[in-house]
Amino acid sequence: MNEIDKLRVLIPHWIDHNSEHASEFQRWAEPPGKATPELLAAAEAMGKVNHALSIALEKLGGPMPQPHFHSPPE
Repeated sequence: MNEIDKLRVLIPHWIDHNSEHASEFQRWAEPPGKATPELLAAAEAMGKVNHALSIALEKLGGPMPQPHFHSPPE
């Protein structure tokens, strides 16, 4: 697998992973506390990172197709 294809596999994983972190940041920001603005800012920054990664992924040809496995007929 060449480097571009590796990125086409890795970037969607990174986006999903970042989204999970952003959700966690938002969850920990409630109830409001001293660190709430920073946690919300971190979640927003993660959204910007994911946007940049999405653009990069599209420039590389989009995500790699996932193989479809079919169960044999019973």
